[in-house]
Amino acid sequence: MSPGAGSRAPGELRRVWPLLVLALGLSGCVTVPPMDADIARAVGKADAQGRLSLLQEQDERISHRPFTAGNRVELLQNGPATYAAMERAIAAATRRIDMESYGFDSQEGARFASLLLGKCAEGVEVNLVYDAWGSIGTPAALFAQLRAGGVHVLEYNPLGLNARVPVDLNRRDHRKLLVVDAAVAITGGVNISRVYDRGPPRSGVVGTSDTLPWRDTDIRITGPAVAQFERLFMQTWHAQRGPPIPAPPRSPGWIRGPARVQAVDGTPDKDQPAIYRTLVVAIALAHRSVHLTTGFFAPTPELRHTLEDAARRGVDVRIIVPAHSTSSMAIAAGRAAYGDLLEAGVHILERHGVVLHAKTAVIDGDYAIVGSSNLDWRSVVYNNEIDAVVIDRDFGDQMEALFRDDAAHSRAITMQAWEARPLGERIQEWTARLIEPLL
Repeated sequence: MSPGAGSRAPGELRRVWPLLVLALGLSGCVTVPPMDADIARAVGKADAQGRLSLLQEQDERISHRPFTAGNRVELLQNGPATYAAMERAIAAATRRIDMESYGFDSQEGARFASLLLGKCAEGVEVNLVYDAWGSIGTPAALFAQLRAGGVHVLEYNPLGLNARVPVDLNRRDHRKLLVVDAAVAITGGVNISRVYDRGPPRSGVVGTSDTLPWRDTDIRITGPAVAQFERLFMQTWHAQRGPPIPAPPRSPGWIRGPARVQAVDGTPDKDQPAIYRTLVVAIALAHRSVHLTTGFFAPTPELRHTLEDAARRGVDVRIIVPAHSTSSMAIAAGRAAYGDLLEAGVHILERHGVVLHAKTAVIDGDYAIVGSSNLDWRSVVYNNEIDAVVIDRDFGDQMEALFRDDAAHSRAITMQAWEARPLGERIQEWTARLIEPLL
């Protein structure tokens, strides 16, 4: 995973390869919890309840967090739209700003640091969590400047020995979250990173992950559900033994719109990762369509089998994955799973002309997910993630329109083409499968 992006650039890998070797040694035998009980419990009730009410019930049971009605949601496409929404929210803050970002780089990070310092000078409480690995290339002086200006800054899982938390190289904070005055929450896949300065996606563009525009998705939420995102920020702060900070303000609780929203915490806890479990159950209960977009695709066997089962029972299962990535090994690991998925009737599309970094789902057109978690082992087993689950037909329609646009700029993978791939690609896939939990 790269500073402020999603995986490391070659030069950075050379500098930190000893950490990767150590991480491999510490990883041991990686497993994910079996989902049979969750699926059986949900499917067993499918005839007795409406699909949406059953989905809501199962999500709440797994996550131990209710759906909250009365929210307004806004779909934010790509980094510039997300940054504009974040800047407006920060500018309007009167009491508190909480920001959490895997990547907080020296360029966009400096710009946001200026905004945060300005609000501190106005007397606004400002708290920032950044990931030590995701922001490894950011000068320490930038965070020192923030601290000197009154911002409470917390480094998530430092890479070296420290007095606060044990060293854990694999456990990373992959969240991207902004909460302002307990009234506005913005979350999704967008890091604080210069990669979004390359302009919007353009048709026919040929390039690499170092030059192509980035395609990403976030969501802006106002209404009672914002309190859930605030609580998850505080849980991370306390779990990392951050310095004492005041309790956040109470959410206004105003009814803002028609959407039911749930914040789902992806922190693996006692082998019960809530984001992974709720997604697998939602796919198992799908009637018509499962449309997934992911920046990194290396599915666990359970997720792959659930997708295959859905396709075999007639559900339109489509997955848009990157054609270009900052990690060729991550792409290879995903391609190693294509054969069984294609045979079962799953449609796989590779997005060209951009670096696809979005992490979204829309199921049956009215159940949608926007967040930080990818369809890979790392998001299930190691990462601190956060997703917003939205039940709302209008928002689902917007998500479907966005999915169709990405699909129109993607290339469908056929079984014939996949079986004809060269030997070199097959060897790379085999190698990638050996280390896919760490990609």
